Amino acid sequence: MFGAIVNSRRRERKLLLYSGVYQFVGILILYLGGFFDKLPSHMWGVVITLGTILAFMLVSVFWQYNGFKADLFLLPITSVLTGTGLVFLLRLEPHYAVRQFFWLLVALAALVVVTTLLRSCQVLSEYQYIYALLGAVLLLLPIFLGVEQGGSRSWLDFQLFQVQTSEFVKILLVLFLAAFLAENRRILSAGSGTLLGVPIPGVRDWGPMVAMWTVALILLVFQRDLGAALIYFCTFLAMVYAATARVFYIIFGLVTFLLGGLSSYFIFHHVRQRVDIWLNPWPYFETSGYQVIQSLFAIGSGGILGTGLGAGKPDLIPAVHTDFIFAAICEEMGLLGGLGIIILFLLFIYRGFKIALQARDDFSALMAAGLTSLTGLQVFIIVAGVIKLLPLTGITMPYISYGGSSLVVNFILLGLLLNVSHRAGLNNEK
Repeated sequence: MFGAIVNSRRRERKLLLYSGVYQFVGILILYLGGFFDKLPSHMWGVVITLGTILAFMLVSVFWQYNGFKADLFLLPITSVLTGTGLVFLLRLEPHYAVRQFFWLLVALAALVVVTTLLRSCQVLSEYQYIYALLGAVLLLLPIFLGVEQGGSRSWLDFQLFQVQTSEFVKILLVLFLAAFLAENRRILSAGSGTLLGVPIPGVRDWGPMVAMWTVALILLVFQRDLGAALIYFCTFLAMVYAATARVFYIIFGLVTFLLGGLSSYFIFHHVRQRVDIWLNPWPYFETSGYQVIQSLFAIGSGGILGTGLGAGKPDLIPAVHTDFIFAAICEEMGLLGGLGIIILFLLFIYRGFKIALQARDDFSALMAAGLTSLTGLQVFIIVAGVIKLLPLTGITMPYISYGGSSLVVNFILLGLLLNVSHRAGLNNEK
């Protein structure tokens, strides 16, 4: 058993080494291009690169000697994504790259804690209503004590740093839904009533789940965090479908979403503004439409192969280091670079659903499916917003965009997925 773990972790470290070489090449290109002149110290690029490689390697070594036999591909995939984000942050906003590096160390520490103390993930199913209560509190706090950024009031200011509480609510939502659906999936699948001849669950069966979902959406209207609201709603639908395999819930959810979206368009100015910009940004070129127009120019300028790292003008896009870093990647690495990032996320999602299918209990399976859906939906929504397929939502690209709260939450998500993989004894070589 220990020999198999050693071999798996060695293969993992080999993949991490390839990821490190990839990141080092990016840093070398920036160095030759003179971008390190913008940094407080010329050594920061080297420190960040070597520190990132060493930190990921130490996590793998710790897992080996701690008997952790989880999936060996997820950590290298996240390493490549994180390395890409750091390289582009060094190129775009060097001081944010330094901050992101320290947040990465915090995130990796959180990953180690989760994979060590919460390895028996079945225990998490016993606290579903604590998740609901804690999630409601975290959504309420920014309304009364938060600060507004980018039109969204979802941040708590701690002077030295800021925390976006809605990021942590994503994990709590998945844990709550996984526990509730695992306990009630038979009733939800079979139904205790009928609507137009279609079996549906009764009010008592839906009550707690719909209550939390409704409270979350109402609070998010006050926070104006449309991206988080959309992710919550879609994750909710994905997990309900995973638990019941009932198309009715998807159809009902989509109809509800369309009605709610239409109502919000006429009621809330910020929703109407984003939809109008999505439909036709050109009348707003000098104001609110400037960001998405510059994003489209950047992607178009990149072509197939890109302008080359450091040779583009992605800094013309406001907030490019957070909401629009994918546009910067497409401009300087081209369509092929953008597709490469999407393929990495598809591999992550494939491994996540494979873990869910091989989970040993309903709660673990639903949790893994929910966490994987959460990641996939977030990537889809941000990419669709950048290329004007959907209205802008102001969310970050997992592991790549700048954002401490997002980075820590995504590594906690990774840790929970790996715990399910460890418990299932997933064959890491396939």
